[in-house]
Amino acid sequence: MELPGPEPTTDPSYPPPPPAMYTDTLWNDIAPIYEKTLELPFLRELASGKLALEPFQFYLQQDAVYLEDFARALAITGARAASPSNLLRFVEFARGAIVTERALHESFFQRYGVGPAEERSPTCSHYTNFLLSVATTRSEAESMAALLPCFWIYREVGRTIYEQAADDNPYREWIDTYAGEEFAASVDDALAATEDAANSASPEEWRQMRRLFVLSSRLEYMFWESAYRREQWMP
Repeated sequence: MELPGPEPTTDPSYPPPPPAMYTDTLWNDIAPIYEKTLELPFLRELASGKLALEPFQFYLQQDAVYLEDFARALAITGARAASPSNLLRFVEFARGAIVTERALHESFFQRYGVGPAEERSPTCSHYTNFLLSVATTRSEAESMAALLPCFWIYREVGRTIYEQAADDNPYREWIDTYAGEEFAASVDDALAATEDAANSASPEEWRQMRRLFVLSSRLEYMFWESAYRREQWMP
């Protein structure tokens, strides 16, 4: 499968960030990935309300187990944060991933009579292992950059779909959550934390932040794509 967007690079000549907002640089790097993400059948059909129930259930089941490790990566990053404000932010992010988003999953699980996945799909396993590895082995700034796409891309996708979806869309609850003000506020906090960390990062960390942000954004794309085809381990 050919993935969208630029190839990550560790080339030392890779340009440093401009003096403006560093997170703007990160988003510019993944603009092609984001546009391709919006074109995914999973999201286009979710927006129209025509997405079949089976891929949505598969997505929810995988997302529930993904969020467990995402919360762990957030907590690890918070524990390693240099500033008390970022420590508190990431502890709260971890709590939100477990409490708030789990409540969303539970409401759908009760409706459909299913539960979290018993086994992570290949893409889910790849993504969670990647985030945990970065959170435990890389710098604070690099960890934040790797975690940021799950916040930022979801907000932008939620807002886009919200503008397209009819009121009777069967996935309205999911759409409203990620297009809502509460989730938007948490994304703003994640952006502020990443910006703060970037301000004290080295040029090499800036390059790694860009590389890791691109990789996570591509994994976000893969997660939705894999849910649409209900990806299984082979053989």
